[in-house]
Amino acid sequence: MRVLQSVAIGIGCILSTAGAAAQTIVIKPVESDRVLTNPGIGFTTFQRFNGDKLNSGTGWTEGSPIESQPLPGATVAPGYPKSTVAYLRLYWKFLEPEKGRFDWSLLDRALETAQQRRQTLMLRIAPHGSQATEDVPGWYRKETGEHIDAGHRQTDWQSKKAKWLIDPEQPAYAREYGAMIRALGKRYDGDPRLESVDISLLAAWGEGAGSDLLSGATRTALIRSYTESFHRTPLLTQLADAGTVAETLAAAHNGGAAGSPDAPVVGWRADCLGDMGGFDPKRNLMTDSYPEAIVGLHLDQLWKTAPVAMESCWVMQHWKDQGWDLKYIAAQAEKWHVSTFNNKSSAVPEEWWPQVNEWLRHMGYRFALRRFAYPSRIGSDRTLKYESWWENKGNAPVYRPYRAALQLTDGRGTWVIPLPADVRSWLPGDIVQNGTVTLPQGIPSGEYRLAIALIDPIEPQPRIHLAVEGENSNGWFPLGSLFLEGTPSTNR
Repeated sequence: MRVLQSVAIGIGCILSTAGAAAQTIVIKPVESDRVLTNPGIGFTTFQRFNGDKLNSGTGWTEGSPIESQPLPGATVAPGYPKSTVAYLRLYWKFLEPEKGRFDWSLLDRALETAQQRRQTLMLRIAPHGSQATEDVPGWYRKETGEHIDAGHRQTDWQSKKAKWLIDPEQPAYAREYGAMIRALGKRYDGDPRLESVDISLLAAWGEGAGSDLLSGATRTALIRSYTESFHRTPLLTQLADAGTVAETLAAAHNGGAAGSPDAPVVGWRADCLGDMGGFDPKRNLMTDSYPEAIVGLHLDQLWKTAPVAMESCWVMQHWKDQGWDLKYIAAQAEKWHVSTFNNKSSAVPEEWWPQVNEWLRHMGYRFALRRFAYPSRIGSDRTLKYESWWENKGNAPVYRPYRAALQLTDGRGTWVIPLPADVRSWLPGDIVQNGTVTLPQGIPSGEYRLAIALIDPIEPQPRIHLAVEGENSNGWFPLGSLFLEGTPSTNR
C-alpha cells in the first residue's frame, strides 16, 4: 500500500538566495479509516480507568470513591473501547467528611491514576444518591436538623421531589454545598488532568431534578458557586429547566457573574442517552424530550465552543435487550455533536462492535490532512510559506488549545515550530490553513526531514492522531525533505 502521494512540482519557481530554484513539494496523504484514540473524545470509563475490570451484566456502580485496581498488563479491558477520559461521580459526603475538612486525596489519586492510564478526569460531585446509604454528609444533617424520611422511596419517577433527600431551600444547603464547590475550584481549576466538571445543583446523583422549583436566590447562589470558581476547566450544564440553563449561560457570558476577565467555558451534558420507552412506552427521551430541550434551551449551537457529553440510560446491553436501535441512537448523538459517551464501564454487546466502531469514527473531532505544500528550499531569512488543507471528519471541534506544528530533524538535532493556527476553530468540514512561519535563525543550514503533527499545548509532542496513513511511531507525519540555505554570516 502506498502510504502517501508526494509530488514535486514547480508553481512559479521561487529563487533562493543562492540562486537555486526551489520547487513546491505537494503532499496528499491517504486517509485512514481506523478508529482513533484521541484526547477528550469517545467512550469514557466510569468509576474505573483504562484496563480495569468492567461491570458485569447490566449493573454499574457510582457515587463512591473509585476502588483501586492494580495497573493492568493491558490498558484495554476486553469488551470496551480504549478511552482517553475517566468519569468519576462522587457523593459530597466522601469529599467533605467533616465540615470544612476536605479529603482531597480521593481526587488527587484519581487524577494521578488517570494520568498513568493516559486519561483525563471528568468529574461530578453529587450532593447525594437516591437512598439513605448515599446521603449528604452526616455533619450537614446535624447542622440543619433535617431527617431523612425512613419510608423514602423513589417509586414515583414523575415526581421531581421524589429525587430529593433534603430540602434545597434550607439556607445551609446553598451555603455549605456551594462552599465545597468553591474549594474544589480553588484547588483544581485549570489542572490539565481535569477534563471537565459537571454543574451539579441538587437531587439524586446530582442530576438536577426539580431545579425549576428552586427560588431565584438559591438557584443563583448554586450556579455562581461553579461559574465563579472554574474559569479554565470547562463546565457542563445539564438539560435542566429553561431558567436554570439561561442563568448558567448568562453567568458564564458575564465572566462567571463576578467580573472575572476569564469567562468560564460551559458546555452541556445529558444523562439518559438511548431511552426509547424504558420509563413510559408512550413517551421517551430520544424522540419526545431531548430534541425539543436542546433547541428550546438554546444549546444547539453551544458545541462550537464547548463540549457535549452524554451518558447511557441504563447500559448498552440493556438497549440491545429491549430491541432498541443503536444506529438511530448513535445518529442522534452525532447530530447533537456529542464528544464523549459514558456507557458506565459496561461491556459493548459483541454483535454491536461494527456499529460502535463506526460511531467512534464520528464522535468528536477527526482531523485528516488532505494536502500540504511547501518550498523545497528556503533562504537565509528562514521564512517558510506553506499551504494546507485539512478536513474535520468528526461531529465537533477540539476544545483544548492544541497546535499544528512542523518538526525539522537531521543528525544534529530536532526543532519543533508551531504554526499560527487555532485548532479549536476547526469545525466539521474543510479547513484551509495557509500561512508563513519564520524558523529560528539558530537552525544551521543543511537538509532536514520535515514532518507535521498536532501537538500538546504544554509539551511539544504529538497528542492527536491524524486520520491518515503513515504516521511514525512518535505521532509525526513525514512530509519530505527541506533544504535550509546558509545564513548571511555563513554565506560570506
